[in-house]
Amino acid sequence: MPGKQLKIIAITAMMALLAVQGPAWSQDAVRYRWTNVKVGAGGYAPNIVFSPAERGLAYLRTDMGGAYRWDDQKRRWLPLQDGNATPSYMGIESIAPDPRNPEIVYMAAGMNAREPAAILRSADRGRTWRTTSVPFAMGGNEDGRGLGERLAIDPNQTRRLFFGSRHDGLWRSDDAGATWVKVAGFPVLGLGQPVGRKTHGGVAFVAIDASSGSSGTPSRRIWAGVADPGASHLYRSDDGGETWAVVSGPALLAAKGVIDRRGVLWVGYASGLGPSGIKTGAVWRYEPDGRGRDVTPADWRETGAEGAFLGVAVSPMVPGTVAVTTVDRYQHGDSLWISRDDGRTWRDAGPRSHRDVSKTPFLLHEGKGADFGHWISGLAIDPFDPTHVAYTTGATVYATQALRATGGVNWAPWTDGIEQTAIITLASPTGGAPLISGFGDLAGFVHDDLDRSPRPTFVNPYMSNTNSIDYAGLAPNVIVRSGSLYLDRPRSASMGRSEDGGRTWAEIVLPPMGNPAKREDLNGDWPISVSANGATMVVATPVPHVSRDGGRHWSVVRGLPGRTRVVADKLDPLRFYAVDVARGKVLVSRDAAVSFVPVAGRGLPADLAPAGRQGREAQSALLADPDRMGTLWLQAGTRLFYSADGGTTFAEASRELQVELFGLGRNGVFAVGTRGGVRGVWRSMNRGQAWARIDDDAHRWGGRYRVVSGDPRREGRVYLGTDGRGLFYGDPAMAR
Repeated sequence: MPGKQLKIIAITAMMALLAVQGPAWSQDAVRYRWTNVKVGAGGYAPNIVFSPAERGLAYLRTDMGGAYRWDDQKRRWLPLQDGNATPSYMGIESIAPDPRNPEIVYMAAGMNAREPAAILRSADRGRTWRTTSVPFAMGGNEDGRGLGERLAIDPNQTRRLFFGSRHDGLWRSDDAGATWVKVAGFPVLGLGQPVGRKTHGGVAFVAIDASSGSSGTPSRRIWAGVADPGASHLYRSDDGGETWAVVSGPALLAAKGVIDRRGVLWVGYASGLGPSGIKTGAVWRYEPDGRGRDVTPADWRETGAEGAFLGVAVSPMVPGTVAVTTVDRYQHGDSLWISRDDGRTWRDAGPRSHRDVSKTPFLLHEGKGADFGHWISGLAIDPFDPTHVAYTTGATVYATQALRATGGVNWAPWTDGIEQTAIITLASPTGGAPLISGFGDLAGFVHDDLDRSPRPTFVNPYMSNTNSIDYAGLAPNVIVRSGSLYLDRPRSASMGRSEDGGRTWAEIVLPPMGNPAKREDLNGDWPISVSANGATMVVATPVPHVSRDGGRHWSVVRGLPGRTRVVADKLDPLRFYAVDVARGKVLVSRDAAVSFVPVAGRGLPADLAPAGRQGREAQSALLADPDRMGTLWLQAGTRLFYSADGGTTFAEASRELQVELFGLGRNGVFAVGTRGGVRGVWRSMNRGQAWARIDDDAHRWGGRYRVVSGDPRREGRVYLGTDGRGLFYGDPAMAR
């Protein structure tokens, strides 16, 4: 055989071997490029922490969206846990950057007492993490998540860490967080596992006095605050944590504690764990020997002593400079006070503050101007610039570059790169804006530009949670939505209709249902659907109703069980579909929802109960294809079925994929599910005959998925709503 031919055979064999072994991506995966749909923060960030080791380095912890690091060169926040696949680890209980080495950072991660908890350790600023599972439970998304910081590093011996747990006392590590032992001498051993949905505050903060030791020798003085009921709430150790003494203070919970370079401890006290339900509080200052005095701002007391102080920060550069923020001060509004004389006098920065939210106009979603904020528990003064101050709220992070003793204070959202929201539902219409979203707490938005923060338009009615959205397939300017109010405010409707693509809305008022104390038509539990031409609306109330005149008149739907979600055919204005889970039947209406009748549904399992998803935020298990008339997709449990004849016959489309969520796009179906032990996001372009994974190990977002949908106008485009890391759009990556 000629040498050239042998060489060709050898190369061919090598290429075949490489194809079998494969790169990191297998042959049944498609590379996707993932981008956040921009809102600009949006959720509760319990605290922000500057690194004392490097100027321009800061970390942010959130309650359900993981942690972020500020990159001063890129001028944006970088998410640190997008590759994490453990849902619980997206709730960050505490965060601690190493005070000497800017490369090292630690996090305490755990969503609640019933989910896994761990200490995460990084030696590269959070790019990668080592995980140490721990026996003490955490509550990164429970009441009290604004306390802290619970995790503390000894500045004199940085491999020595302390952690204040919620339920099981104080813990220590002497090997940089790799192993942990309980501090036996600490007098508060913990209250044990909580019962039901209640939680404990536990050891709310640990503060280590660097002035009580020297480099290489452990610090001697350690403070710990406790936020559980009891006679004492503050403790001090002068022998490195071996023994502890009670420190006197107010009869309140020690919520937040920070220590300055002189060894002076500043404590914010509160009557409750927060971030809600706190009635009153106080601020105290403690000398290193334990002598304390009340330094609560006088004008806060004079305005009713409402709320408490969960934000406490000191300036390392200017001893005696301290700032505090209030929480739950509803009557007068939360604010920030700053003192430059060790708490003897304070100046309220609120009245002289101005906020520019032009880059994140979503903050105006409640129809009022941007106020100082709510749920303020994170407060930090830049250790390298005492005029650079930041604080966190329930919806954003504000920062100023000029907090001075006098003059106005200009605040702006410090949020580039942060997307921390819970997405309930979404729709990608056949025309108009590419995406319309339904959010928790923020109502929802029309996203004309996926890369810009949207202006709020979900008003009249305003509903803090949007639970369902539908559009008319042939008239996509017609949008309908239903939702619920997080706060119990008076309202006359829980549904809205728009005829201009979601820019303006009119209330949809239903016939009163239920008793006067619990109006079923107003509780936001019932999804609404609209026909392909926008003329017919159907609501899945306990007694289903239909309207053909924009909601002015309603009639009862015949043949449709109560509380049964209806899906409109996207191309035929007369057709609607539903699933009668009690009788195991697919129902169809061919008369614009006047009546429904069963169809054969051959090929479906006899038990369709798994298709009856419950709860106001549940996604529909039945969808109509935007491309083809009479084409349906139905999820029953983890199985997905496909019908091309209006529900008469179905074929299984999930194959070996166990489906959790699915959505439809142009010539494709997308799903969140598991195949071969791999959980991820998948795509099929041949009606479920083959599935390709489209996420990857760098894009897992804690595995907290809420909704997925394709785009009916852009083949391959997918939208993915998460529970904490915001909303994403994905497109096939360009070939290299």
